[in-house]
Amino acid sequence: MKKFFLWIIPAALIFVGCKKLDQVPQDTATKEAVFSSEKGLELYANSFYKLLPSASDAHKGDAMADYAARSQAPDFLREGAFGPRQSNGWAWDELRNINYFIENNHDTRVPTAVRQNYMALARFFRAYFYYEKVRRFGDVPWINKTFKVDDPALFNGRDKRSLVMDSVLADLNFACENIAKTTDNTRSLITKHVALGFKSRVTLYEGTYRKYHEEAGLTSTAAQWLQQSVDAAQKVMTEGGFSLNTAGGTDLAYRNLFISPTPVATEVMLASVTDANLSVYNDANWWWTSATYGSRISLTRTFVNTYLNIDGTPFTNRSNYQTLEFKNEVKGRDKRLQQTIRMGDYKRINGGTPEVAPPIFSYTYTGYQPIKWVLDDMRYDGGAQNINSISLMRYAEILLNFAEAKAELGTFTDADWIKTIGALRQRAGITGGLNTKPVLADPYLQVNYFPEIADPSLLEIRRERGIELSFEGLRFDDIVRWKKGSLMTKVWNGFYVPALNVPMDLNEDGKMDVAFYQVMPANPVAGVNYINVAETINGGPNPQRLSNNTYGELTWLATTTRVFTDKNYLYPIPETDRLFNPTLGQNPGW
Repeated sequence: MKKFFLWIIPAALIFVGCKKLDQVPQDTATKEAVFSSEKGLELYANSFYKLLPSASDAHKGDAMADYAARSQAPDFLREGAFGPRQSNGWAWDELRNINYFIENNHDTRVPTAVRQNYMALARFFRAYFYYEKVRRFGDVPWINKTFKVDDPALFNGRDKRSLVMDSVLADLNFACENIAKTTDNTRSLITKHVALGFKSRVTLYEGTYRKYHEEAGLTSTAAQWLQQSVDAAQKVMTEGGFSLNTAGGTDLAYRNLFISPTPVATEVMLASVTDANLSVYNDANWWWTSATYGSRISLTRTFVNTYLNIDGTPFTNRSNYQTLEFKNEVKGRDKRLQQTIRMGDYKRINGGTPEVAPPIFSYTYTGYQPIKWVLDDMRYDGGAQNINSISLMRYAEILLNFAEAKAELGTFTDADWIKTIGALRQRAGITGGLNTKPVLADPYLQVNYFPEIADPSLLEIRRERGIELSFEGLRFDDIVRWKKGSLMTKVWNGFYVPALNVPMDLNEDGKMDVAFYQVMPANPVAGVNYINVAETINGGPNPQRLSNNTYGELTWLATTTRVFTDKNYLYPIPETDRLFNPTLGQNPGW
């Protein structure tokens, strides 16, 4: 809130220079220079896009998720390591920029339709801003004007979540009705259908949050929000002109969405776009392959087990699934698995030459090493050089929003299944169970993830959401809205190791890749990466172990306690901001 004391003239006001040195510079002119023309409104509105995540931030969105084993446990999940002093995100200057525009966009020299379009864009971004704040902090101050330095409202407390989210919905409704642009070939601009897609995301979040967080006292209004999600998604599905990408077939269509330099326009609705000509890159390869730069994130076995067999049956129906070695467990599965992790005949390009690339334990802790955002050419690995655009919203998410909201409302049908879950699974090469919703609940999902859910369709929708949207920045939000924080404390487990000191060929190329030992063998096999899984290492507990000591699943950081209690569903208000304005109070437990 203290940032309101900075009387910031929006940067969009400064867009023209002076013609002669002896004239009054136009960039010091009144706000009329911006608000009296369509070009001025456009230039100002471009400043709103700073709220969207950069490509380098977007691909890291699931750095804290239940399925993401990483080099260290996040401080947020460690007892005593995170609190108001470490919290952040209580910044409001971008909101002032938006509100200033809304207050001043009323010059009648600009046609009404033009002003309405840019007003709608401003209100979309105000909704975007507040959705981020409510997800993080819960109750926040609702501010719909620009404050002066002596405004007593600077020291107001927080408004109730219900008031703020009702205001967010009003802004989104205005945006959906009044944004003029219906398509954008660059996939970098907010259009009417992007606004509708975002509305489906926000209202699904809020509807399920209200349903499962009974302590919020808003359960009776959950269905209204879920219906809003259905309606918004339905409009995208019937009017947006999007479809699931199938170019490349079942082996490539999914992954092509994440490694393409140009957004795949059939499915990607909004993206952070790279441009080599303008030296606009991202750091995906560096972050997802480096042993030192990123968090060395890998999927856990508990989550990988949720990928179906190619015939549509649960992998965990196999009687020996718990003891299958990596090279065998990844066969005959949902083809999104081979497009998400290193497995099989996956190759990387080294100096122009394709080379087989099994999981490497200088990066992965579990064996399930992600490739989703990684370009195959190794020349991109050493810095922020990636040329792939990073999607921020895909049509697949809209299908999942629609399916989940309808399932939560109890109105999900076989026809809905066919055009949502069935369509996604068909794109992934799955052959069975595409035309009718399930009638039996998968016991593996119930035992390991959702024991409180009995509806087979809802279980499968949640399975599908986790797989389809993995590493796209939505998983932690899903866990929060479902009130499933306990998933954040599950063991970080890896693939099955049948015995110590036995080299394993992970991709069946005839070369042994890795072996696990407690005492290094006297005659190690050349070319094999030996990983120490003894109880102690360097005088302390070894973070890399086997679940049964000499065999079993790999485990990582099993002795490091991760904690998720009710307070973790919201972040604490930062201490410095509470000192400035004590009436803000603090979130429970912090």
